[in-house]
Amino acid sequence: MERKKIARVSLVVSLVFMGVLFLQWPCTGYAKENEKEKPERLVVMAVEYPGVVVPSGEDVSMDIIFYNKGRSNESVDVWIADKPKGWETKIKTYKFTVSGVSVPSDEDKRLTFEAKPEKGVKPGDYKFRIEAQTPDGRFKMAKTIMVKVKKEAATKEAKGVKLTTSYPVLRGPSDAKFEFSVEVESELDKEAVFDLVAQGPEDWTINFKPSYEDKYISSLRLKEKESKTVAMEVKPSPLAKAEEYPIIMRVSTRDAKAEAKLTVVVTGTYKLEAGTPTGLLSLDARQGTPANMSVYVKNTGTATNHDIKFLTFKPENWKVEFKPEKIAALEPGDLKQIEVSITPYEEALVGDYSVAVEIQGEKASKPIEFRVSVRASTAWGWIGIGIIILVVIGLTGLFRWVGRR
Repeated sequence: MERKKIARVSLVVSLVFMGVLFLQWPCTGYAKENEKEKPERLVVMAVEYPGVVVPSGEDVSMDIIFYNKGRSNESVDVWIADKPKGWETKIKTYKFTVSGVSVPSDEDKRLTFEAKPEKGVKPGDYKFRIEAQTPDGRFKMAKTIMVKVKKEAATKEAKGVKLTTSYPVLRGPSDAKFEFSVEVESELDKEAVFDLVAQGPEDWTINFKPSYEDKYISSLRLKEKESKTVAMEVKPSPLAKAEEYPIIMRVSTRDAKAEAKLTVVVTGTYKLEAGTPTGLLSLDARQGTPANMSVYVKNTGTATNHDIKFLTFKPENWKVEFKPEKIAALEPGDLKQIEVSITPYEEALVGDYSVAVEIQGEKASKPIEFRVSVRASTAWGWIGIGIIILVVIGLTGLFRWVGRR
């Protein structure tokens, strides 16, 4: 009996083991067959939303997806082949604007298509065409995105979120950073994520960050009736002229939106550059005789420099004159040439002297230092020559007189 029981158990275990092998064999075989059925190369492109409807003035952003269904890794070039007038477009990652993407086998990659309407874009239908292809031209793809811009009702007002700032206007030079502190208060009865968007002049850098933190953010999560303070950091273009610039901050979610109008007043930077056309800052002079040198003064700042004067630090009894004596105004980028006349003292000793000139503008100054080498007067040279001639004549006469005797 014991032997029969053992035999039965062994038979059951063998049958179970064989059944497991039988079940695994078709799956493994199917996977291998499925892998063999994949083409060597196959890549396709899709857009997240082929058709969208946005309010007037709203930006468009969506994913472009590349699927690699082949066994080979692929590189794909992508570009915007057609876009309507009045729109700024680009294809980018989270950080860079791109013109191509690498897609490994059996994976997908996403890029972001962005379109921003310029001022004056009217409601209507706008068509964008995106094209892509592999470098060898084997696969060529194209997708169309239709954007319908609708006009918002004039009576519709922002609600659900409130923006408050104590200092809506900041003033400073163009090389400074401006930081607005804005309190974002949710009036919703639920938690929500608010997108943060800023609109400013071209070539300006605008970023959002939490208060007292250095990291940059693009959205803010607020609980029911919660408020948080956000810092908006604004860096003007180095070439920004002295004037007022509006900055618009927009906060929005599906159920709420608001905007704050802020202002940056750029006062401009005050910088002066000065030198000589040849780059040399040394000259020769003689006692009591003027020596002339040309000097240029250039406004390298972004604000106009007014009432530019010239101050000198010179040896005692020397004269330093400027033509013209001052510059009434110098616009950004402008250059003026000044003639400098330096006259050493009549009894100055032969040697090298230092003459410092400080060019003082409205809010900027630039020093220049000249090395003046004083040479002996030519009059003394002629006197010396005359003395030598007289000595020679005298000696000649003396020799003749002695010779006669």
